Amino acid sequence: MIRRFISKTLRQPLPPATPAGEIYLRDLPSRDLPSRDLPRRDPPRRDLMGGRPAALGLATVRLEGTLKQALDTGRTRLLVAAMSFTLAFSLIGWRLVDLGLMSAGQHEPSLARSLSSDALETGRADIIDRNGIVLATTMPTASLYANPQQVRDPETTAEQLAAVLPGLSPAHLRARLANGRGWVRLERNLTPRQQYEVNRLGIPGIYFQRDQRRFYPQGALTPHVVGFTDVDNQGLGGIEQSFDDVLRGSAQPLRLSLDLRVQHLLASELADTMQTFSAVGAAGVVMDARSGEVLAMVSLPSYDPEQVGTASEDARFNRATLGTYEMGSVFKIFTTAMALDNGVVTLNDGYDVREPIRVSRFTIRDFHPKNRWLSVPEIFMYSSNIGTVHMVMDAGTPAQQAFLKNLGLLQPAGVELREVAQPQLPAPWREINTMTISYGHGLAVSPLQVASAVATIVNGGTAVRPTLLRQDPSTLPAGAQVISAKTSDEMRQLMRLVVAKGTGRKADAEGFLVGGKTGTADKPKGRGYARNSRIASFAGAFPMDDPRYVVFAMVDEPKPTKETYGYATGGWVAAPLVGRLVERIGPLLGVAPRQDGDVMIEQMLVDVESRAEGRQLASN
Repeated sequence: MIRRFISKTLRQPLPPATPAGEIYLRDLPSRDLPSRDLPRRDPPRRDLMGGRPAALGLATVRLEGTLKQALDTGRTRLLVAAMSFTLAFSLIGWRLVDLGLMSAGQHEPSLARSLSSDALETGRADIIDRNGIVLATTMPTASLYANPQQVRDPETTAEQLAAVLPGLSPAHLRARLANGRGWVRLERNLTPRQQYEVNRLGIPGIYFQRDQRRFYPQGALTPHVVGFTDVDNQGLGGIEQSFDDVLRGSAQPLRLSLDLRVQHLLASELADTMQTFSAVGAAGVVMDARSGEVLAMVSLPSYDPEQVGTASEDARFNRATLGTYEMGSVFKIFTTAMALDNGVVTLNDGYDVREPIRVSRFTIRDFHPKNRWLSVPEIFMYSSNIGTVHMVMDAGTPAQQAFLKNLGLLQPAGVELREVAQPQLPAPWREINTMTISYGHGLAVSPLQVASAVATIVNGGTAVRPTLLRQDPSTLPAGAQVISAKTSDEMRQLMRLVVAKGTGRKADAEGFLVGGKTGTADKPKGRGYARNSRIASFAGAFPMDDPRYVVFAMVDEPKPTKETYGYATGGWVAAPLVGRLVERIGPLLGVAPRQDGDVMIEQMLVDVESRAEGRQLASN
């Protein structure tokens, strides 16, 4: 019916065309008519669809109005839609910014924050040196697990995994995959490359779990200070053990007093000396003479804390804090300081050292006897055992014990490590012990104890407590006054005299005003001492007119060489080591070389030479 209606309608003749621009006035309101006369025309009888007659001009006007209205409506809708989309995308963008950058504490960190060690939630804080260089850090790793019930072919799986994980054997993997349990761990701490290679295999039943591992970027350079952790990141040595709770509960790194540059140079010099003299070990300490901060502490041989399971017991042993040694003539620093500070002697006094001292079956001699009267500066400069014994006997055993205790040499070093030894004291402390301890035999202490005691002697007499943590100079507590400033000044002159004219000449670093004392001591063996097994050491400081740093170096069982004319003493082994070290670390630590170095000892040299000449003339 609809089709017939359309056909019938279309068969009707079309109305005649209307000239362009002509309108029918009768269909327009009178107010729209122009004032002039316009031509009129009768409308067609019927419209296209057979309806009542209509004015084509009116249809045109209505069509234009409808089109404009439709266009306006469409334009409005497009504008509303555009604004809606803009608002929606703005909200989405703002939310992304909020999630990625502004809410790192509540959501996953952004890429930029993930690169920061502070933002990584590793569960254990970093350990850094005084300049911010990382010594220990925790990194996320992946551990490999398997569900044996989901592994379809254990034999092939074991072969494939062993091919990309060289540390695992196919037999071990087959045994793990065949045990029938729900979950088994195959390997911990995969590298990113290993994880990628395993993932490429696409083996069903193989899974990864996020894990953490402690890394030590400096390797074998700092293990005796930093320590190490077990597979569960539990501290088992060094700072890692001493500050285990602190490291676990803090997101801020733990800053040590170490200067990695000085640590590296000290380790390098010790290693070279060990090799030159075929020694079995070595240890060294560089310390701030005022604050007690340890800038470097090395024990050799060393080990890699990431491979601690393969390290030997000797390598893991910390010679700097856990080892105790008889230090030989280094102890004459403390004996001479005690005698001067107690008023037993002055720099103008001296002793006749021509005759050895005999006590029971023991005889005390000088290594290089002068066979004449020596002044106190000469006794110290020439390292006379006889003269030193005379001084300590005039002071007495109680004075010696009290002085050594005040220097921290009769109790363990108060440093932030658990690997600290108890000094080996004579029991009972007899007269012969007082004599031998005065020149470094019969009392065994650690290198760190010697360094802190020397710092107390040269820094003006204020007690120094060694520390491995960086200190704020403005908050340092004042130490006890162990010796007077006058005695400290006299000891600095004597120590400089040893390096300028005495047994420590090979420690002289030009321009850096090094002062110190050599030490050589046979190692105990049974009830006596070994003849060809010794400790060679040097304890010093620089610059001696205003000491800033103390340096101690010790070499364990050095062997004589042709270049040292068959000697393996502190003056030939340890003193040159310290001289080279000071030349290298001085500029790094802000100590500039000077040319007026020996002004502080010029008068002492004149006095020593004149008195020596006078005594020789008197004896002739």
